[in-house]
Amino acid sequence: MTHFLPWQQAPARRWLAARERFAHAWLIHGLAGCGQMEFALAGAASLLCEAPRDGLACGECQACRWVQAGNHPDLRRIRSDAQAVREGAMDVAEDAKKQPSREIRIEQIRSLLPWFNTATHRGGWRVALLYPAESLNTIAANALLKILEEPPEHTVFLLAAQAPDRLLPTLVSRCRRLPLAVPPAAEAQAWLESQGVKDAAARLAVAGGAPLLALEQAREGRPVTPDWLELFLDQAGNGGDGAALADMLQAGEPADWVDGFQRLWLDLSLAAHGLPPRYHPGQAGRIMAIARKLDPAALARAADWLRSQRRLVNHPLNPKLLADHAARYLLQSVQPR
Repeated sequence: MTHFLPWQQAPARRWLAARERFAHAWLIHGLAGCGQMEFALAGAASLLCEAPRDGLACGECQACRWVQAGNHPDLRRIRSDAQAVREGAMDVAEDAKKQPSREIRIEQIRSLLPWFNTATHRGGWRVALLYPAESLNTIAANALLKILEEPPEHTVFLLAAQAPDRLLPTLVSRCRRLPLAVPPAAEAQAWLESQGVKDAAARLAVAGGAPLLALEQAREGRPVTPDWLELFLDQAGNGGDGAALADMLQAGEPADWVDGFQRLWLDLSLAAHGLPPRYHPGQAGRIMAIARKLDPAALARAADWLRSQRRLVNHPLNPKLLADHAARYLLQSVQPR
Protein backbone atom coordinates (compact mmCIF):
# COMPACT_ATOMS: atom_id res chain seq x y z
CA MET A 1 0.00 0.00 0.00
CA THR A 2 1.52 3.30 -1.09
CA HIS A 3 -1.40 5.61 -0.29
CA PHE A 4 -2.64 6.85 3.04
CA LEU A 5 -5.83 5.44 4.49
CA PRO A 6 -8.75 7.91 4.56
CA TRP A 7 -8.34 8.88 8.21
CA GLN A 8 -4.58 9.35 7.73
CA GLN A 9 -4.61 11.88 4.93
CA ALA A 10 -5.10 15.07 6.97
CA PRO A 11 -2.36 14.27 9.55
CA ALA A 12 -0.09 13.09 6.72
CA ARG A 13 -0.38 16.44 4.94
CA ARG A 14 0.50 18.29 8.14
CA TRP A 15 3.42 15.96 8.75
CA LEU A 16 4.83 16.26 5.23
CA ALA A 17 4.31 20.01 4.92
CA ALA A 18 7.74 20.76 6.41
CA ARG A 19 9.71 18.16 4.47
CA GLU A 20 12.51 20.65 3.80
CA ARG A 21 13.22 20.67 7.55
CA PHE A 22 12.36 17.03 8.08
CA ALA A 23 13.73 15.13 11.08
CA HIS A 24 16.14 12.34 10.20
CA ALA A 25 14.23 9.70 12.23
CA TRP A 26 10.54 9.30 13.07
CA LEU A 27 8.83 6.88 15.41
CA ILE A 28 5.31 6.31 14.07
CA HIS A 29 3.21 4.55 16.69
CA GLY A 30 -0.35 3.85 17.73
CA LEU A 31 -2.87 1.15 18.55
CA ALA A 32 -2.35 -2.13 16.70
CA GLY A 33 -4.54 -2.31 13.64
CA CYS A 34 -4.76 1.43 13.00
CA GLY A 35 -2.23 1.43 10.15
CA GLN A 36 1.20 2.48 11.43
CA MET A 37 3.04 0.40 8.84
CA GLU A 38 0.71 1.56 6.06
CA PHE A 39 1.24 5.17 7.13
CA ALA A 40 5.03 4.73 7.13
CA LEU A 41 5.08 3.12 3.68
CA ALA A 42 2.78 5.78 2.24
CA GLY A 43 5.01 8.38 3.89
CA ALA A 44 8.07 6.84 2.24
CA ALA A 45 6.30 6.93 -1.14
CA SER A 46 5.42 10.59 -0.62
CA LEU A 47 9.00 11.50 0.29
CA LEU A 48 10.33 9.72 -2.80
CA CYS A 49 7.61 10.97 -5.17
CA GLU A 50 8.87 13.26 -7.94
CA ALA A 51 5.56 15.09 -8.42
CA PRO A 52 3.72 15.11 -5.07
CA ARG A 53 0.17 16.44 -4.96
CA ASP A 54 -0.68 18.46 -1.87
CA GLY A 55 2.32 16.81 -0.23
CA LEU A 56 1.22 13.23 -0.96
CA ALA A 57 2.52 10.73 -3.52
CA CYS A 58 1.01 11.16 -6.97
CA GLY A 59 0.98 7.41 -7.66
CA GLU A 60 1.88 7.96 -11.31
CA CYS A 61 5.51 9.11 -11.59
CA GLN A 62 8.43 6.73 -12.11
CA ALA A 63 9.38 6.85 -8.42
CA CYS A 64 5.83 5.91 -7.35
CA ARG A 65 5.79 3.02 -9.82
CA TRP A 66 9.08 1.76 -8.41
CA VAL A 67 7.73 1.91 -4.86
CA GLN A 68 4.58 0.06 -5.90
CA ALA A 69 6.69 -2.62 -7.57
CA GLY A 70 8.90 -2.89 -4.48
CA ASN A 71 12.16 -2.04 -6.26
CA HIS A 72 12.85 1.65 -5.62
CA PRO A 73 16.64 1.94 -5.17
CA ASP A 74 16.28 4.62 -2.47
CA LEU A 75 13.86 2.64 -0.27
CA ARG A 76 14.80 -0.20 2.05
CA ARG A 77 12.26 -2.15 4.10
CA ILE A 78 13.70 -3.82 7.19
CA ARG A 79 11.37 -6.23 8.96
CA SER A 80 11.47 -9.58 10.72
CA ASP A 81 11.34 -12.80 8.71
CA ALA A 82 7.99 -13.60 10.31
CA GLN A 83 6.60 -10.28 9.08
CA ALA A 84 8.00 -10.90 5.58
CA VAL A 85 6.30 -14.32 5.51
CA ARG A 86 2.98 -12.74 6.53
CA GLU A 87 3.34 -10.28 3.65
CA GLY A 88 4.14 -13.04 1.17
CA ALA A 89 7.61 -11.57 0.54
CA MET A 90 9.39 -14.68 1.89
CA ASP A 91 8.61 -18.37 1.64
CA VAL A 92 8.07 -20.41 4.79
CA ALA A 93 11.23 -22.27 5.74
CA GLU A 94 11.42 -25.75 4.23
CA ASP A 95 12.45 -27.12 7.60
CA ALA A 96 9.14 -27.15 9.49
CA LYS A 97 11.00 -27.19 12.79
CA LYS A 98 12.62 -23.84 12.01
CA GLN A 99 10.15 -21.01 12.58
CA PRO A 100 10.73 -17.65 10.86
CA SER A 101 12.50 -15.26 13.19
CA ARG A 102 10.31 -12.67 14.91
CA GLU A 103 13.31 -10.39 15.45
CA ILE A 104 15.06 -7.80 13.33
CA ARG A 105 18.69 -8.90 13.52
CA ILE A 106 21.95 -6.96 13.45
CA GLU A 107 22.84 -8.38 10.01
CA GLN A 108 19.83 -6.56 8.59
CA ILE A 109 20.98 -3.25 10.10
CA ARG A 110 24.54 -3.78 8.89
CA SER A 111 23.27 -4.44 5.37
CA LEU A 112 22.28 -0.76 5.22
CA LEU A 113 25.84 0.54 5.64
CA PRO A 114 26.98 0.17 1.98
CA TRP A 115 23.67 1.70 0.87
CA PHE A 116 24.38 4.83 2.94
CA ASN A 117 27.67 5.31 1.12
CA THR A 118 26.10 5.51 -2.32
CA ALA A 119 24.48 8.56 -3.87
CA THR A 120 20.69 8.68 -3.98
CA HIS A 121 19.27 7.66 -7.32
CA ARG A 122 17.90 11.06 -8.36
CA GLY A 123 19.41 13.35 -5.77
CA GLY A 124 16.42 13.20 -3.42
CA TRP A 125 15.67 11.41 -0.19
CA ARG A 126 16.77 7.96 0.87
CA VAL A 127 14.23 6.21 3.16
CA ALA A 128 14.80 3.29 5.53
CA LEU A 129 11.54 1.78 6.77
CA LEU A 130 11.71 -0.50 9.86
CA TYR A 131 8.68 -2.35 11.20
CA PRO A 132 7.55 -3.50 13.60
CA ALA A 133 10.27 -1.54 15.36
CA GLU A 134 9.72 -3.35 18.67
CA SER A 135 11.00 -6.55 17.00
CA LEU A 136 14.53 -5.10 16.94
CA ASN A 137 16.62 -7.29 19.20
CA THR A 138 18.96 -5.56 21.64
CA ILE A 139 22.08 -5.89 19.49
CA ALA A 140 20.29 -4.63 16.38
CA ALA A 141 18.73 -1.75 18.33
CA ASN A 142 22.15 -0.64 19.57
CA ALA A 143 23.57 -0.83 16.04
CA LEU A 144 20.72 1.35 14.78
CA LEU A 145 21.29 3.76 17.66
CA LYS A 146 24.90 4.27 16.58
CA ILE A 147 23.74 5.08 13.05
CA LEU A 148 21.18 7.59 14.32
CA GLU A 149 23.79 9.32 16.47
CA GLU A 150 25.56 10.33 13.23
CA PRO A 151 22.83 9.94 10.60
CA PRO A 152 23.82 9.71 6.93
CA GLU A 153 22.93 12.65 4.72
CA HIS A 154 19.64 12.80 2.80
CA THR A 155 18.36 9.78 4.75
CA VAL A 156 15.10 9.48 6.69
CA PHE A 157 14.39 6.58 9.05
CA LEU A 158 10.75 5.66 9.58
CA LEU A 159 10.17 3.29 12.51
CA ALA A 160 6.62 1.93 12.79
CA ALA A 161 5.67 0.47 16.16
CA GLN A 162 2.67 -0.71 18.13
CA ALA A 163 4.47 -0.84 21.48
CA PRO A 164 7.06 1.96 21.64
CA ASP A 165 7.60 1.28 25.35
CA ARG A 166 9.39 -1.93 24.32
CA LEU A 167 12.06 0.03 22.42
CA LEU A 168 15.34 1.16 23.94
CA PRO A 169 14.76 4.58 25.57
CA THR A 170 17.98 5.86 24.01
CA LEU A 171 16.72 4.82 20.57
CA VAL A 172 13.37 6.54 21.14
CA SER A 173 15.19 9.70 22.22
CA ARG A 174 16.86 9.88 18.79
CA CYS A 175 13.50 9.94 16.99
CA ARG A 176 10.72 12.45 16.59
CA ARG A 177 7.51 10.82 17.75
CA LEU A 178 4.44 10.78 15.54
CA PRO A 179 1.45 9.21 17.35
CA LEU A 180 -1.45 8.05 15.21
CA ALA A 181 -4.92 8.36 16.71
CA VAL A 182 -7.67 5.76 16.50
CA PRO A 183 -9.96 6.88 13.64
CA PRO A 184 -13.48 8.12 14.42
CA ALA A 185 -15.84 5.16 14.72
CA ALA A 186 -18.20 6.37 11.98
CA GLU A 187 -15.35 6.86 9.49
CA ALA A 188 -13.77 3.50 10.34
CA GLN A 189 -17.12 1.71 10.07
CA ALA A 190 -17.86 3.31 6.70
CA TRP A 191 -14.43 2.23 5.43
CA LEU A 192 -14.96 -1.36 6.64
CA GLU A 193 -18.33 -1.48 4.89
CA SER A 194 -16.68 -0.21 1.69
CA GLN A 195 -14.32 -3.21 1.98
CA GLY A 196 -17.30 -5.55 2.06
CA VAL A 197 -17.19 -6.34 5.77
CA LYS A 198 -20.48 -7.47 7.28
CA ASP A 199 -21.25 -6.69 10.93
CA ALA A 200 -18.75 -3.85 10.63
CA ALA A 201 -19.88 -2.10 13.83
CA ALA A 202 -19.60 -5.26 15.94
CA ARG A 203 -16.23 -6.21 14.47
CA LEU A 204 -14.91 -2.70 15.01
CA ALA A 205 -15.97 -2.82 18.67
CA VAL A 206 -14.26 -6.19 19.22
CA ALA A 207 -11.10 -4.80 17.59
CA GLY A 208 -11.07 -1.83 19.95
CA GLY A 209 -11.76 0.64 17.15
CA ALA A 210 -8.83 -0.60 15.01
CA PRO A 211 -10.22 -0.96 11.45
CA LEU A 212 -7.32 -2.92 9.94
CA LEU A 213 -7.50 -5.48 12.72
CA ALA A 214 -11.25 -5.78 12.18
CA LEU A 215 -10.69 -6.21 8.42
CA GLU A 216 -8.05 -8.89 8.97
CA GLN A 217 -10.31 -10.85 11.31
CA ALA A 218 -13.22 -10.63 8.86
CA ARG A 219 -11.12 -11.81 5.90
CA GLU A 220 -9.79 -14.72 7.94
CA GLY A 221 -13.38 -15.75 8.63
CA ARG A 222 -13.08 -15.40 12.38
CA PRO A 223 -16.37 -15.18 14.28
CA VAL A 224 -17.15 -11.80 15.82
CA THR A 225 -16.97 -13.47 19.24
CA PRO A 226 -14.18 -16.10 19.34
CA ASP A 227 -15.22 -19.65 20.22
CA TRP A 228 -13.03 -19.69 23.32
CA LEU A 229 -14.69 -16.50 24.58
CA GLU A 230 -18.16 -17.96 24.00
CA LEU A 231 -17.14 -21.03 26.01
CA PHE A 232 -15.64 -18.90 28.77
CA LEU A 233 -18.86 -16.90 29.15
CA ASP A 234 -20.88 -20.13 29.22
CA GLN A 235 -18.69 -21.73 31.87
CA ALA A 236 -18.43 -18.53 33.89
CA GLY A 237 -22.20 -18.45 34.11
CA ASN A 238 -22.90 -22.17 34.46
CA GLY A 239 -19.73 -23.58 35.99
CA GLY A 240 -16.95 -25.66 34.43
CA ASP A 241 -13.55 -27.07 35.27
CA GLY A 242 -11.76 -25.28 32.42
CA ALA A 243 -10.48 -28.41 30.63
CA ALA A 244 -12.37 -27.76 27.40
CA LEU A 245 -11.45 -24.07 27.53
CA ALA A 246 -7.76 -24.95 27.99
CA ASP A 247 -7.89 -27.15 24.88
CA MET A 248 -9.31 -24.26 22.86
CA LEU A 249 -6.67 -21.84 24.14
CA GLN A 250 -3.86 -24.26 23.27
CA ALA A 251 -5.05 -24.28 19.66
CA GLY A 252 -4.60 -20.51 19.40
CA GLU A 253 -1.78 -18.00 19.76
CA PRO A 254 -1.18 -16.96 23.40
CA ALA A 255 -0.76 -13.32 22.34
CA ASP A 256 -4.22 -13.36 20.76
CA TRP A 257 -6.17 -14.85 23.63
CA VAL A 258 -4.31 -12.98 26.38
CA ASP A 259 -5.15 -9.75 24.55
CA GLY A 260 -8.74 -10.98 24.17
CA PHE A 261 -9.04 -11.71 27.88
CA GLN A 262 -7.70 -8.26 28.73
CA ARG A 263 -10.48 -6.72 26.63
CA LEU A 264 -13.09 -8.95 28.22
CA TRP A 265 -11.78 -8.01 31.67
CA LEU A 266 -12.28 -4.34 30.89
CA ASP A 267 -15.85 -5.10 29.85
CA LEU A 268 -16.42 -7.00 33.11
CA SER A 269 -14.97 -4.10 35.11
CA LEU A 270 -17.24 -1.63 33.32
CA ALA A 271 -20.25 -3.88 33.86
CA ALA A 272 -19.42 -4.22 37.56
CA HIS A 273 -19.89 -0.44 37.79
CA GLY A 274 -23.13 -0.47 35.82
CA LEU A 275 -21.56 0.69 32.54
CA PRO A 276 -22.05 -0.95 29.12
CA PRO A 277 -19.22 -3.11 27.72
CA ARG A 278 -16.85 -1.49 25.25
CA TYR A 279 -15.53 -4.43 23.25
CA HIS A 280 -18.42 -6.92 23.29
CA PRO A 281 -21.69 -5.00 23.18
CA GLY A 282 -23.36 -8.04 21.62
CA GLN A 283 -22.62 -10.02 24.80
CA ALA A 284 -23.77 -7.28 27.16
CA GLY A 285 -26.46 -9.39 28.85
CA ARG A 286 -24.13 -12.27 29.72
CA ILE A 287 -21.32 -9.96 30.80
CA MET A 288 -23.62 -7.95 33.05
CA ALA A 289 -25.02 -11.15 34.62
CA ILE A 290 -21.49 -12.39 35.47
CA ALA A 291 -20.35 -8.97 36.72
CA ARG A 292 -23.23 -8.66 39.19
CA LYS A 293 -22.06 -11.76 41.09
CA LEU A 294 -18.27 -11.69 40.94
CA ASP A 295 -15.78 -10.59 43.60
CA PRO A 296 -14.20 -7.25 42.52
CA ALA A 297 -10.96 -8.08 44.35
CA ALA A 298 -10.60 -11.38 42.47
CA LEU A 299 -11.33 -9.59 39.19
CA ALA A 300 -8.59 -7.02 39.93
CA ARG A 301 -6.04 -9.73 40.81
CA ALA A 302 -6.76 -11.53 37.56
CA ALA A 303 -6.36 -8.26 35.63
CA ASP A 304 -2.91 -7.82 37.20
CA TRP A 305 -2.03 -11.39 36.25
CA LEU A 306 -3.10 -10.81 32.64
CA ARG A 307 -0.91 -7.67 32.46
CA SER A 308 2.09 -9.65 33.71
CA GLN A 309 1.48 -12.38 31.12
CA ARG A 310 1.11 -9.85 28.32
CA ARG A 311 4.74 -8.83 28.77
CA LEU A 312 5.92 -12.44 28.36
CA VAL A 313 3.38 -13.87 25.97
CA ASN A 314 5.53 -13.72 22.82
CA HIS A 315 8.00 -16.12 24.43
CA PRO A 316 5.97 -18.40 26.75
CA LEU A 317 8.14 -21.07 28.38
CA ASN A 318 5.35 -23.64 28.20
CA PRO A 319 2.27 -22.67 26.13
CA LYS A 320 0.29 -25.74 27.25
CA LEU A 321 0.91 -25.01 30.93
CA LEU A 322 0.00 -21.35 30.39
CA ALA A 323 -3.30 -22.29 28.70
CA ASP A 324 -4.21 -24.78 31.45
CA HIS A 325 -3.45 -22.32 34.23
CA ALA A 326 -5.20 -19.41 32.47
CA ALA A 327 -8.41 -21.39 31.88
CA ARG A 328 -8.73 -22.51 35.50
CA TYR A 329 -7.51 -19.32 37.16
CA LEU A 330 -9.62 -16.92 35.09
CA LEU A 331 -12.78 -19.02 35.47
CA GLN A 332 -12.20 -19.12 39.22
CA SER A 333 -11.74 -15.34 39.26
CA VAL A 334 -15.29 -14.71 38.02
CA GLN A 335 -17.10 -17.15 40.29
CA PRO A 336 -19.78 -15.64 42.54
CA ARG A 337 -18.62 -14.15 45.79
